[in-house]
Amino acid sequence: MRRRTKARRGRASRIGLLTVGETARILGVSPSTLRLWESVGLVAPARSNGRYRLYSPELLEVLKRIKYLRDVKLLNLPGIKQVLGKTASARNAQGPRPTDLGAKLRRLRKKTGLGVVEAAKRSKISAGFLSAIELSRANPSVATLQRLASTYGSTVLDFFDVPKQSNHLVRPRDRRAIQTQSGVRIELLSVGARQLESQLFRVAPGAGSDGSYSHQGEEFIYMMSGTLEIWLDELQCHTLQQGDSFWFESTVGHRWFNPSSDEAVLLWINTPPTF
Repeated sequence: MRRRTKARRGRASRIGLLTVGETARILGVSPSTLRLWESVGLVAPARSNGRYRLYSPELLEVLKRIKYLRDVKLLNLPGIKQVLGKTASARNAQGPRPTDLGAKLRRLRKKTGLGVVEAAKRSKISAGFLSAIELSRANPSVATLQRLASTYGSTVLDFFDVPKQSNHLVRPRDRRAIQTQSGVRIELLSVGARQLESQLFRVAPGAGSDGSYSHQGEEFIYMMSGTLEIWLDELQCHTLQQGDSFWFESTVGHRWFNPSSDEAVLLWINTPPTF
């Protein structure tokens, strides 16, 4: 039995997934707590052929958010479900379903002539995790999306199913969107603009970029509701609230996070379109 457990753990590690024991140790909770969160519908881990629970890096971020809501915001399970359900309902009300990132990323990788192992190495993620993304079994964080875009000589804009024809008017029901498993939804507000990239970000409580990234250009943020904490080069921390506006140079390393128990909604503009 012990040998089978070690073998199972080794296979999971090789494909970039974590066992229930490894995940519990990282979070500082018991395996029974993870099973409880699953039983009440907060998370749905993948299953191996032997039906063992496996946790992706992205699902780990969701679990961190749940732990944050429990330990910092002192919410009980019904309260956590209400917060998560409220943000999910708000996202689902925004028209079309998110684009199929997996197929899009696979096409971009093949177009550059890179294999999975080399593309993953350049993007600083595991080959197993990249494979899971391409098979639509895992969703990348915003920081991972930006690193993949850079690896493929592209931008995150190319991950949307953007119509070839420019549209001056984009109605809410027609917006293209991408969604991360950790709770960030990015909706495209402009189609065909050559000098700017305008997006609506919806950031769930405890969610964020899950890492720092940088690129060319400048960025402008207008907070429509909620709170967003943004770090520049790990030296400056700015807390943005409703009505605040903020700009910075994109070449500065930046990461961001929603520290509140309410969804953050913000207008985010990049110029030129390099995100």
